[in-house]
Amino acid sequence: MTEVQGIGVNYGTIADNLPPPAEVAKFLSKSTVINRVRLFDANPEILRAFKGTQIEVTVTVPNNQIPNITNLTVARDWIQTNAQPFMPSTKLVRILVGNEVLSTANKLLFSNLVPAMQTLHLALVQLSLDTHIKVTTPHSLGILVNSTTPSAARFRQGYDTHVIKPMLSFLRDSNSPFMVNPYPFFGFSVDTLDYALFLPNNGMVDDVTELRYTNMLDAQLDSVYSAMKVLGFEDVDIVIGETGWPTKGDPAQIGVDPMSASEYNGNLISHVNSGVGTPLMPNRTFETYIFALFDENLKPGPICERNFGLFWPNMTLVYDIPIMKNSAIRVAHDHHHRSDIQQIMKEVPECGVVWAPRESNMLAHESGKRVAAGALDPSWSTNPPFLLLSLIRLEARQSQQRRQ
Repeated sequence: MTEVQGIGVNYGTIADNLPPPAEVAKFLSKSTVINRVRLFDANPEILRAFKGTQIEVTVTVPNNQIPNITNLTVARDWIQTNAQPFMPSTKLVRILVGNEVLSTANKLLFSNLVPAMQTLHLALVQLSLDTHIKVTTPHSLGILVNSTTPSAARFRQGYDTHVIKPMLSFLRDSNSPFMVNPYPFFGFSVDTLDYALFLPNNGMVDDVTELRYTNMLDAQLDSVYSAMKVLGFEDVDIVIGETGWPTKGDPAQIGVDPMSASEYNGNLISHVNSGVGTPLMPNRTFETYIFALFDENLKPGPICERNFGLFWPNMTLVYDIPIMKNSAIRVAHDHHHRSDIQQIMKEVPECGVVWAPRESNMLAHESGKRVAAGALDPSWSTNPPFLLLSLIRLEARQSQQRRQ
């Protein structure tokens, strides 16, 4: 057994029912495994609230301020107003220059994005803060040309050499990551729901590399990696700036419910912290920020946009997810045991599963002792990518389909 490692979260505030930032910061630091927070601005009340929590905080320069930040004096003023006064009590680690700028179709922002990043970094150097705070910018997957396989992915023509290549050069030189916002939620279909939710599925094979993908997030991340490699920057780290799954959507949408959100985000936390990596980036973890901390009832757009929250305003969980400190222990198991369970349920489709908390807790302790003693097969995993609950839910869905 092992405690779930830390995870980041996006703290959006487009709502009129959110708790005070001081209460939020105290709750996150005392009761959850969330150890990173990303803000979409540099709200001083929120920055003060995270004082002394040791939670890493990322702030954002709004898109409309990007052209001004290319002026060194303005960049220094921005840092001295929005970052420096809160340090070191608040653990500021990153400044994002805009959000998904290349998706705005704004040529003024395009042309000023990399110069603004460079100028902000220079200001940090002059203020002796560059070793504490790094500069980057998040991108949607719209920066990629659509491809059927991850290995064939490329950056869009025009973005690649004029914006992204100099940006990657800057990121490499300043030891900063390339940040992307992959959302399997926006890419799945009826046939690929299990693939998007990290549930057992037939997967997809890349015809060029012959690597098999068992979940959509890995395919999206490897698409970004492939595009970076073409430009010669595969050594720059990738950070997941946003990803998540909503609990509500339009009536016609499938897979938009608390159960699916629980499966995606629960399995996401396990997967990005597992050290397994992706087929093209094996044996690594990914710094990840789930979208979002709370539902945002004032956001425009489709219903789903207002319903990505992990917590209600009273700071209780919207659905079950291994993010609370007192519930972050998970029983060790591996893919062999998952396959055995699936085979039994396939052969005996009417079988039932009874989850007995007391007995399972005893099993967990016994498994933990055996892991510690090295008495279990090496294939056992202490940070499983799938929860047993997901298997049960999957079989329930399949049984229901067989009866129809």
